[in-house]
Amino acid sequence: MAIIEATIRERLSGLMGLMTGDEKHGPAATSTLDVLWVLYDRVLRVTPETAADPERDRFLLSKGHGPMAYYAVLAAKGFVPEEWLPGFGGYESPLGHHPDRTLVPGVEIGSGSLGHGLPLAVGTALGLRAQGLDDPAVWVLVGDAELDEGSNHEAIAFAGPAGLDRLHTVVVDNASASHARPGGIAARFEAAGWSAVTVDGRDHEALYDAFTAPHPGRPHVVVARVEPKSA
Repeated sequence: MAIIEATIRERLSGLMGLMTGDEKHGPAATSTLDVLWVLYDRVLRVTPETAADPERDRFLLSKGHGPMAYYAVLAAKGFVPEEWLPGFGGYESPLGHHPDRTLVPGVEIGSGSLGHGLPLAVGTALGLRAQGLDDPAVWVLVGDAELDEGSNHEAIAFAGPAGLDRLHTVVVDNASASHARPGGIAARFEAAGWSAVTVDGRDHEALYDAFTAPHPGRPHVVVARVEPKSA
């Protein structure tokens, strides 16, 4: 399994290597690589052909200030052409330093400003519930530093009591937050009624098991820890 994971990382790193624009958030991108791959390869029910299907799963990248890994995974899965990658960050390229949902196929939200993605995911889950769409899952990826933003804590506090069990959050923890959380990140979510699991953010099998853990009646968070030096 380690050999397979290394092969996947080599492939995705090669795609990221095609993006030669002025990228100022390299660690923000590479820290999410394994999480994004496992989600798109084994968990999310969405393909290039179903990207507009109301029954699709929704993935929201809140950590949009480092989108290189996201673009690499979207290219590997056929959402965008690989030929777009070398133009990353260019004036005429659809692949900007923050993802644009109107320009990049498969992207659900424009993102990059810290603290927006989780509240948007809560609203998405509520909207799907209101429409009677009970099958689509909503996934949002946030960075640990984003939890310094109060808007996330309002979303966390609301989602648990609301029983938004189709809502899933992945917190990529590369120890970049300014403020420590008593008991750790998972404890903050658990205090608001969430199901929570903490795993190695580079271990694909551990990530998959955490992503697919049952959590009836409750939203679910996976804290994916990565070493800061390799983030």
